[in-house]
Amino acid sequence: MTTIGFIYPDHAAEDDYPLAEQLLGGSDADEGDIRLPVEHIYGTDLHAVPELLDLGSEARLADGATLLAKHEPDAVIWACTSGSFVYGWDGARDQADRLAAVAGVPASSTSFAFVHAAQALGVKRVAVAASYPDDVARLFVDFLAVGGVEVLTMASAGIDTAAEVGRLEPEAVVRLAAENNHPEADAVLVPDTAMRTLGEINAIETALGKPVLTANQVTIWEGLRLTGTTRLVRSLGALFRVRS
Repeated sequence: MTTIGFIYPDHAAEDDYPLAEQLLGGSDADEGDIRLPVEHIYGTDLHAVPELLDLGSEARLADGATLLAKHEPDAVIWACTSGSFVYGWDGARDQADRLAAVAGVPASSTSFAFVHAAQALGVKRVAVAASYPDDVARLFVDFLAVGGVEVLTMASAGIDTAAEVGRLEPEAVVRLAAENNHPEADAVLVPDTAMRTLGEINAIETALGKPVLTANQVTIWEGLRLTGTTRLVRSLGALFRVRS
């Protein structure tokens, strides 16, 4: 049994995780025995830099690690893109290292998951379809650049809170990604764990004719990567159809 614990901010799209657990262990997967427990920390759901720095603070993530301890995870992931990239590359690295020290197991965050997933697929140039306000979204572009991922175009939906993102209808999620593609991009990235995307990934990839990487998708994949586990799942996009 492999157990990957996720620290998730507030409430929005955390139901993507039990869905993924079902897909990873059900008839859609080639193997089972994956547990994906989620524990919540609370701060703000505002997409603004000061609030995001507070949300991803060492103390809050330590609280999340304490909540996850009862699940005895093999790895822990901070399931928040903006609450990690807002620290910059070095700050996000320190954030993950401190989380690992507290949890006593390997740790990472959604921001690093995007970079590692792009590397696994050989993706070099991307389009970003962000839900965030423009100033926050640009920090994600900067983070990707340090990780060797070039952003050809970045679209910002300007949504102020995670709660609003969590209320987006599936059609709106597909439209956000499909309308903000770039013809020369290797993939489209959709960075917000507050957005339900797991049920829409294949529809987006069909519309685009290329891979799509979404926040909850890459976060779950990153946990598997940290534990040395590979699962092939047809319904979770190109990322889950290659052995990394």
